[in-house]
Amino acid sequence: MLNETVCRQQICEIGRRMYERRMVAANDGNISVRLGENEILCTPTGVSKGFMKPEQMCKVDLCGNLIDSDSDSKPSSEIKMHLRVYQKRPDVGAVVHAHPIFATSFAVMGRGLEEPIMPEVIVNFGRVPLAPYGTPSTVEIPDSIEPYLAEYEAVLLESHGALTWAQDLLSAYMKMESVEFYAELLYRTIQLGGPRLLSPCRLEKLYELTGRKKDGRK
Repeated sequence: MLNETVCRQQICEIGRRMYERRMVAANDGNISVRLGENEILCTPTGVSKGFMKPEQMCKVDLCGNLIDSDSDSKPSSEIKMHLRVYQKRPDVGAVVHAHPIFATSFAVMGRGLEEPIMPEVIVNFGRVPLAPYGTPSTVEIPDSIEPYLAEYEAVLLESHGALTWAQDLLSAYMKMESVEFYAELLYRTIQLGGPRLLSPCRLEKLYELTGRKKDGRK
Protein backbone atom coordinates (compact mmCIF):
# COMPACT_ATOMS: atom_id res chain seq x y z
CA MET A 1 0.00 0.00 0.00
CA LEU A 2 1.25 3.49 -0.85
CA ASN A 3 2.06 6.07 1.82
CA GLU A 4 -1.10 8.15 2.05
CA THR A 5 0.62 11.27 3.37
CA VAL A 6 3.06 11.27 0.47
CA CYS A 7 0.24 10.69 -2.03
CA ARG A 8 -1.73 13.65 -0.68
CA GLN A 9 1.31 15.88 -1.15
CA GLN A 10 1.99 14.52 -4.64
CA ILE A 11 -1.58 15.17 -5.76
CA CYS A 12 -1.28 18.80 -4.61
CA GLU A 13 2.01 19.18 -6.47
CA ILE A 14 0.63 17.70 -9.69
CA GLY A 15 -2.44 19.93 -9.33
CA ARG A 16 -0.19 22.99 -9.15
CA ARG A 17 1.70 21.89 -12.25
CA MET A 18 -1.56 21.42 -14.15
CA TYR A 19 -2.79 24.85 -13.09
CA GLU A 20 0.47 26.61 -13.93
CA ARG A 21 0.58 24.97 -17.37
CA ARG A 22 -3.02 26.07 -18.06
CA MET A 23 -4.25 22.51 -18.31
CA VAL A 24 -7.13 23.49 -16.02
CA ALA A 25 -9.01 26.70 -15.26
CA ALA A 26 -10.85 27.64 -12.08
CA ASN A 27 -11.95 24.37 -10.43
CA ASP A 28 -11.62 22.16 -13.52
CA GLY A 29 -10.00 18.73 -13.65
CA ASN A 30 -9.45 15.98 -11.14
CA ILE A 31 -6.70 13.62 -9.98
CA SER A 32 -6.81 10.27 -8.21
CA VAL A 33 -4.41 7.65 -6.87
CA ARG A 34 -5.09 4.03 -5.91
CA LEU A 35 -3.90 3.60 -2.32
CA GLY A 36 -4.83 -0.06 -2.00
CA GLU A 37 -7.08 -2.70 -3.50
CA ASN A 38 -10.26 -0.86 -2.50
CA GLU A 39 -9.10 2.65 -1.56
CA ILE A 40 -8.87 5.61 -3.93
CA LEU A 41 -7.54 9.01 -2.92
CA CYS A 42 -9.01 11.82 -5.03
CA THR A 43 -9.25 15.57 -5.36
CA PRO A 44 -12.23 17.41 -3.82
CA THR A 45 -14.93 19.15 -5.81
CA GLY A 46 -15.06 22.93 -6.02
CA VAL A 47 -11.36 23.53 -5.32
CA SER A 48 -8.81 24.90 -7.81
CA LYS A 49 -6.13 22.35 -8.61
CA GLY A 50 -3.56 25.10 -8.14
CA PHE A 51 -4.48 25.76 -4.51
CA MET A 52 -5.28 22.41 -2.95
CA LYS A 53 -4.12 21.32 0.49
CA PRO A 54 -3.26 17.72 1.46
CA GLU A 55 -5.99 17.57 4.10
CA GLN A 56 -8.65 18.38 1.48
CA MET A 57 -8.22 15.09 -0.38
CA CYS A 58 -11.08 12.57 -0.20
CA LYS A 59 -10.89 8.80 0.12
CA VAL A 60 -13.46 6.56 -1.58
CA ASP A 61 -13.84 2.87 -2.29
CA LEU A 62 -14.07 1.35 -5.78
CA CYS A 63 -17.84 1.82 -5.76
CA GLY A 64 -17.50 5.54 -4.99
CA ASN A 65 -18.59 5.35 -1.36
CA LEU A 66 -16.91 7.98 0.80
CA ILE A 67 -14.46 6.47 3.29
CA ASP A 68 -12.80 9.59 4.66
CA SER A 69 -12.60 13.38 4.15
CA ASP A 70 -12.46 16.55 6.17
CA SER A 71 -15.79 18.13 7.05
CA ASP A 72 -15.81 20.53 4.08
CA SER A 73 -14.54 18.29 1.25
CA LYS A 74 -16.54 16.06 -1.07
CA PRO A 75 -15.23 13.97 -3.99
CA SER A 76 -15.58 15.34 -7.49
CA SER A 77 -18.72 14.11 -9.24
CA GLU A 78 -16.41 13.01 -12.07
CA ILE A 79 -14.76 10.40 -9.87
CA LYS A 80 -17.01 7.92 -11.69
CA MET A 81 -14.74 7.84 -14.75
CA HIS A 82 -11.65 7.38 -12.56
CA LEU A 83 -13.30 4.46 -10.81
CA ARG A 84 -14.17 2.82 -14.12
CA VAL A 85 -10.49 2.89 -15.06
CA TYR A 86 -9.48 1.26 -11.76
CA GLN A 87 -12.26 -1.33 -12.00
CA LYS A 88 -11.22 -2.41 -15.50
CA ARG A 89 -7.46 -1.98 -15.11
CA PRO A 90 -6.13 -3.42 -11.82
CA ASP A 91 -2.60 -2.47 -12.95
CA VAL A 92 -3.42 1.27 -13.04
CA GLY A 93 -2.33 3.29 -10.02
CA ALA A 94 -3.33 6.85 -10.97
CA VAL A 95 -5.70 8.76 -13.24
CA VAL A 96 -5.53 12.40 -14.38
CA HIS A 97 -8.31 14.41 -16.03
CA ALA A 98 -7.68 17.90 -17.40
CA HIS A 99 -8.74 20.40 -20.07
CA PRO A 100 -5.44 21.30 -21.80
CA ILE A 101 -6.11 23.91 -24.47
CA PHE A 102 -4.86 22.20 -27.62
CA ALA A 103 -5.99 18.68 -26.76
CA THR A 104 -9.39 19.97 -25.69
CA SER A 105 -9.66 21.95 -28.92
CA PHE A 106 -9.42 18.67 -30.85
CA ALA A 107 -11.94 17.09 -28.47
CA VAL A 108 -14.36 19.96 -29.10
CA MET A 109 -13.85 19.48 -32.85
CA GLY A 110 -14.79 15.84 -32.39
CA ARG A 111 -11.39 14.66 -33.56
CA GLY A 112 -8.91 12.29 -31.92
CA LEU A 113 -5.14 12.51 -32.18
CA GLU A 114 -4.37 9.74 -34.61
CA GLU A 115 -1.81 11.05 -37.12
CA PRO A 116 1.61 9.32 -36.86
CA ILE A 117 3.70 12.48 -36.95
CA MET A 118 6.73 11.56 -34.85
CA PRO A 119 8.30 8.47 -33.23
CA GLU A 120 7.63 9.66 -29.67
CA VAL A 121 3.89 9.66 -30.39
CA ILE A 122 3.99 6.01 -31.44
CA VAL A 123 6.16 5.05 -28.47
CA ASN A 124 4.04 6.94 -25.91
CA PHE A 125 0.53 6.34 -27.18
CA GLY A 126 0.25 4.79 -30.61
CA ARG A 127 -2.67 7.16 -30.95
CA VAL A 128 -5.11 9.01 -28.71
CA PRO A 129 -8.68 8.06 -29.68
CA LEU A 130 -11.80 10.17 -29.17
CA ALA A 131 -14.34 8.73 -26.73
CA PRO A 132 -17.95 9.62 -27.66
CA TYR A 133 -19.71 12.42 -25.83
CA GLY A 134 -21.11 11.72 -22.39
CA THR A 135 -22.92 13.99 -19.96
CA PRO A 136 -20.47 15.15 -17.26
CA SER A 137 -20.93 13.68 -13.78
CA THR A 138 -23.02 10.77 -15.08
CA VAL A 139 -22.17 7.16 -15.97
CA GLU A 140 -22.29 8.16 -19.64
CA ILE A 141 -18.62 9.18 -19.57
CA PRO A 142 -17.39 6.01 -17.83
CA ASP A 143 -19.39 4.01 -20.37
CA SER A 144 -17.90 5.99 -23.25
CA ILE A 145 -14.27 5.43 -22.21
CA GLU A 146 -14.56 1.77 -21.25
CA PRO A 147 -13.94 0.37 -24.77
CA TYR A 148 -10.54 2.14 -24.84
CA LEU A 149 -9.20 1.24 -21.42
CA ALA A 150 -7.57 -2.08 -22.20
CA GLU A 151 -5.49 -1.02 -25.19
CA TYR A 152 -4.72 2.69 -24.76
CA GLU A 153 -3.13 4.98 -22.17
CA ALA A 154 -5.05 8.16 -22.98
CA VAL A 155 -8.29 9.32 -24.57
CA LEU A 156 -9.87 12.58 -25.57
CA LEU A 157 -13.39 13.10 -24.24
CA GLU A 158 -15.61 14.55 -26.93
CA SER A 159 -16.44 18.22 -26.19
CA HIS A 160 -14.84 17.85 -22.76
CA GLY A 161 -11.10 17.31 -22.28
CA ALA A 162 -8.53 14.53 -21.86
CA LEU A 163 -8.00 11.55 -19.57
CA THR A 164 -4.74 9.67 -18.93
CA TRP A 165 -3.82 6.74 -16.70
CA ALA A 166 -0.66 4.92 -15.65
CA GLN A 167 0.95 2.84 -12.91
CA ASP A 168 1.80 5.90 -10.81
CA LEU A 169 0.75 9.53 -10.54
CA LEU A 170 3.82 11.14 -12.08
CA SER A 171 3.58 8.86 -15.13
CA ALA A 172 -0.13 9.61 -15.55
CA TYR A 173 0.58 13.33 -15.40
CA MET A 174 3.49 13.07 -17.85
CA LYS A 175 1.16 11.33 -20.28
CA MET A 176 -1.16 14.33 -20.03
CA GLU A 177 1.76 16.64 -20.83
CA SER A 178 2.64 14.44 -23.81
CA VAL A 179 -0.95 14.44 -25.07
CA GLU A 180 -1.01 18.23 -24.98
CA PHE A 181 2.37 18.48 -26.72
CA TYR A 182 1.14 16.09 -29.42
CA ALA A 183 -2.04 18.14 -29.88
CA GLU A 184 -0.17 21.45 -30.11
CA LEU A 185 2.35 20.04 -32.54
CA LEU A 186 -0.41 18.64 -34.74
CA TYR A 187 -2.31 21.94 -34.60
CA ARG A 188 0.73 23.98 -35.60
CA THR A 189 1.75 21.68 -38.43
CA ILE A 190 -1.79 21.85 -39.78
CA GLN A 191 -1.42 25.65 -39.86
CA LEU A 192 1.79 25.21 -41.87
CA GLY A 193 0.06 23.14 -44.52
CA GLY A 194 -0.31 19.73 -42.91
CA PRO A 195 2.01 17.34 -41.07
CA ARG A 196 4.37 14.99 -42.87
CA LEU A 197 3.34 11.55 -41.64
CA LEU A 198 5.76 8.75 -40.87
CA SER A 199 6.07 6.29 -43.73
CA PRO A 200 4.57 2.76 -43.45
CA CYS A 201 8.09 1.32 -43.30
CA ARG A 202 9.08 3.56 -40.38
CA LEU A 203 5.80 2.84 -38.64
CA GLU A 204 6.33 -0.90 -39.00
CA LYS A 205 9.70 -0.65 -37.27
CA LEU A 206 8.21 1.40 -34.44
CA TYR A 207 5.35 -1.04 -33.98
CA GLU A 208 7.86 -3.87 -33.77
CA LEU A 209 9.93 -1.91 -31.26
CA THR A 210 6.99 -1.09 -29.00
CA GLY A 211 5.00 -4.28 -29.52
CA ARG A 212 1.98 -2.28 -30.65
CA LYS A 213 -0.55 -3.41 -33.20
CA LYS A 214 -0.65 -1.65 -36.57
CA ASP A 215 -3.55 0.57 -35.51
CA GLY A 216 -1.58 1.85 -32.50
CA ARG A 217 -3.22 -0.30 -29.84
CA LYS A 218 -1.16 -2.13 -27.22
